[in-house]
Amino acid sequence: MKDEREPSFEQALARIEEIVDRLEEGDLTLDESLKLFQEGVELSRRCQVVLDDAQKRIEMLVRAADGTLTTEPLEADVPVPRKNES
Repeated sequence: MKDEREPSFEQALARIEEIVDRLEEGDLTLDESLKLFQEGVELSRRCQVVLDDAQKRIEMLVRAADGTLTTEPLEADVPVPRKNES
């Protein structure tokens, strides 16, 4: 179950963009910069976990024509077999 305190992927990504903008302004103290950088790293790790989970879910959904599961990477130009296809 998702921890309600954790931001969604989109919220985390938006916050990372805010942090990058603040750091690029260059008007923060070293301590403020380090705190923001640490927050950004934590959010980046959270985003990576969400992306890894999504990749695993996609891989679980891919089946070969004979019904066996495959774990090939999802590519945009490779058609994904549908459940009723044989």
